[in-house]
Amino acid sequence: MENQLQILQAEALQEMQQAQTVAALNELKVKYLGKKGSLTAVLRGMGALSPEERPRIGALVNEVRAKLEALLEERAGALKAAELQERLEKETIDITLAGRASFNGHVHPLMLTLDRIKAVFMRMGFAVAEGPEVEEDSYNFEALNLPPDHPARDMQDTFYITPELLLRTHTSPVQARVMQASEPNSPVRIIAPGKVYRCDYDATHSPMFHQVEGLVIDKEINFADLKGTLELFIREIFGANTGVRFRPSFFPFTEPSAEVDISCVICQGKGCRVCKQTGWLEILGSGMVHPRVLELSGYDPNKVQGFAFGMGVERIAMLLYRIDDLRLFYENDVRFLRQF
Repeated sequence: MENQLQILQAEALQEMQQAQTVAALNELKVKYLGKKGSLTAVLRGMGALSPEERPRIGALVNEVRAKLEALLEERAGALKAAELQERLEKETIDITLAGRASFNGHVHPLMLTLDRIKAVFMRMGFAVAEGPEVEEDSYNFEALNLPPDHPARDMQDTFYITPELLLRTHTSPVQARVMQASEPNSPVRIIAPGKVYRCDYDATHSPMFHQVEGLVIDKEINFADLKGTLELFIREIFGANTGVRFRPSFFPFTEPSAEVDISCVICQGKGCRVCKQTGWLEILGSGMVHPRVLELSGYDPNKVQGFAFGMGVERIAMLLYRIDDLRLFYENDVRFLRQF
């Protein structure tokens, strides 16, 4: 057995010296020192030795194990250092090469437009109010004079989550929430910006887009107040010489209602392809708050009146920046975004 240990030691030391990788060295460790390794097999055979031989052979086994473990540790350190050096040589960076240009981020054109809209109304004394994007049917429709059987619900293609919950189709529910949270008949002057959702997608429509709704309620509010507010807003955004006109329209939550047009920003009202030769572009909807909407939120239409309006941020951005396809805002093409 002593001779067997000497042969095993010589073979193991030679193979470990010749190992070229850490992985190969680990395989040799298992081969000689593992639970089923050669040295372990020698230990299991010690039961056949006489009591006098066992201590001497046991000491010899421990000596061989110590030599092998020491060499394993030494070779592992050397191989790891060599592998690290090889990797570092491959990863060497030439510091004389020119650096890569970096580009700073900036505000998205839609947010630029939204900030401009908010700034104009805030200078007029409007507060900014927000509400949930997953909305209750009662706020999105019923509180705005759209009961379950109202045909005007078909005007909006709605994403329903449950029969009672939906992705809001406009930010008007924020108006209802603000009124219901206020003291009865107390004055309100807010804008409600945010994301809204409808089942629609083409060059001028997106299933998710941004709106800004406005609401003013107080005593003796009339249509002249609405016109003055919107004319000031439009001329702040598009320029002092922008023409403005109000056309009669229908919205379930306002009465009377009006669509608001501006003189075409492309041809300055002369007529072109964009405005379909009319010289006018539709920009937003508005009207006096319907008495029923006031009642549904706890206000007395005999004591206070109000006006409301709503506009699409994408629509205004398209006119401001002369963009003819709304989908460009959502494609994240850096060539497009860097222009702003």
